[in-house]
Amino acid sequence: MSATLQQIPDGGVTSPNGFHAGTAQAGIKDGLLEKKDVALLYSEVPAAVAAVYTTNLVKAAPLVVTKESLATGRCQAVVVNSGNANACTGTQGAADAAEMQALAAESLGVAKDLVAVASTGVIGVTLPMDRVKKGILTAAETLTATGSDFAEAIMTTDLVKKQAAVTIDIGGTVVTVGGVAKGSGMIHPNMATMLAFITTDAAVEQSALQQALCEITSRTFNRITVDGDTSTNDMALLLANGLAGNDPLREHHPDWPVFVQAVESVALHLAKTMARDGEGATRLIEVTVTGALHEADAEKAAKAVVGSSLVKTAVFGADANWGRVMMALGRSGAQVDATKVDIWIGGVQVAERGLGLPFDEMAAKRELEQDPVVIRANLNIGEGAVTAYGCDLTYEYVKINGSYRT
Repeated sequence: MSATLQQIPDGGVTSPNGFHAGTAQAGIKDGLLEKKDVALLYSEVPAAVAAVYTTNLVKAAPLVVTKESLATGRCQAVVVNSGNANACTGTQGAADAAEMQALAAESLGVAKDLVAVASTGVIGVTLPMDRVKKGILTAAETLTATGSDFAEAIMTTDLVKKQAAVTIDIGGTVVTVGGVAKGSGMIHPNMATMLAFITTDAAVEQSALQQALCEITSRTFNRITVDGDTSTNDMALLLANGLAGNDPLREHHPDWPVFVQAVESVALHLAKTMARDGEGATRLIEVTVTGALHEADAEKAAKAVVGSSLVKTAVFGADANWGRVMMALGRSGAQVDATKVDIWIGGVQVAERGLGLPFDEMAAKRELEQDPVVIRANLNIGEGAVTAYGCDLTYEYVKINGSYRT
């Protein structure tokens, strides 16, 4: 089922009914008041919540606290700080994450186990809790339903805010879905590869909400990559507070596909924006693999190409070195018969049945200078098709990460 989605200009995480956000400049990183770095997201009523977390075995303290609290399937607030990941900080880090949760709960007048905690930034440094406390109190005093500053407050090396919102008709009721994310480096498609918070005023059964987020994550956040690294702090939350007043949605509801489409459109926008804003990046790369044995193989192949450092540097240099695409396909783990593979760079076909074609180098170079850069590969052995997203690899990436702590 396809539905008409209405984009909300400058919409974000507070676009759905009943959601508010507040921010503060706390100087968490080195005491510098350069940007907002503490944020609160608040729902007027407890919301059903779905969550997905990093697969990294080294998990930051906020993830542990959040996972335990959200086991009830309900959430009413999220407290976030940037500039410090509160990861690899031992018992002190655990105590600090719990204190952030308790302070946010008290400031907002909600139960502690209804508050999720998230942190992002430098690993291995304890939080300056005196600054964090002041930031949370200030953020609670500045709650607004036009909380676009939330997107700024959760940024680290991000260059642009990442937010989106749409409306959809559910049984004659207008439902809104909004979202915000941060992510620029340490991004790889292995769940969830960033911090992302998606909100909706739809009434949704919690188990169905969780299933939807898992499936949507696999098709969006798990199909982007910047640098091949999966963080210690990654999470994605989907909150549904029901204030739109629709009949509760569940998997077999006739409008369920419409709702999933709306959430997926927001998630995909956030995912693509993260890939485009990769540290030091100049161009988004879209890799589409078709003709794979099945979808799982198409996903392996597309991710391998878009994540290849050699493909990424070739895009940066606008070098139509299609052999790097073939190399990545071959080591992807997907079934590949080199004698059947066709490859295009934009509209220029550069290989057919595994062999190079004579092509216009300047035309291919122009395609590689576009944004986004589109690479297509047809494996010609099945019906599987997937698109994955990434960015080029530049000198600036090395510069940013060579001095990340300083």
